[in-house]
Amino acid sequence: MPEKPLSLCWYAVYTAPRHEKRVSQYLTQRAIEHYLPIYHVRRKWRNGLTVTLDLPLFPGYIFVRIDRNKRVRVLEAPGVLSFVGGTGGKPASLPETEIDALRSGLPLRHAEPHPLLTVGQRARIRSGALAGMEGVVVRKKNSLRVVLTMDMIMQSVSVEVDGSELEIVDSSDPRPEHSRRPEPAPSVTVRREKILSPAQSTRM
Repeated sequence: MPEKPLSLCWYAVYTAPRHEKRVSQYLTQRAIEHYLPIYHVRRKWRNGLTVTLDLPLFPGYIFVRIDRNKRVRVLEAPGVLSFVGGTGGKPASLPETEIDALRSGLPLRHAEPHPLLTVGQRARIRSGALAGMEGVVVRKKNSLRVVLTMDMIMQSVSVEVDGSELEIVDSSDPRPEHSRRPEPAPSVTVRREKILSPAQSTRM
């Protein structure tokens, strides 16, 4: 009888602290498809030397694309603790579109880890890299960022965006997302207003 074709899905895997890259190397050696999002950060050592580090964007997690029945191959990797989610001992798969969006969009944006958020104004990135993904709008210094949360692993990451790339998500709107009209530009423009320091406010 012919072999049953593999049903490949993406899964989140929980790793030991600071073992994400080691697990990635192990999976690469065994030709297991995986994805380890990283971000770049500049650090200055005590001797004055400044270096750029590549760090895991979701500390303690790595994503693998395998047939569910083959997950023991991943669990054999040194540093892998378990698969994330699921019931009855079966891991829950992640939407392939979500992983594809991260793989194609994150390299084109400035991203960094962010504390998990559960409240705040929600918005959708409507153009450019990561278009279609939703998150919470926050401000960092003079730039706007959208915090994207992966509910499966309860991890958040913030990406820098321009206000013109956002549309507000109205959670009370009963219409399907694709039929909602973008919010008027003024609502975004307000978010891009420069925050004045107390000294500047006094002179106005």
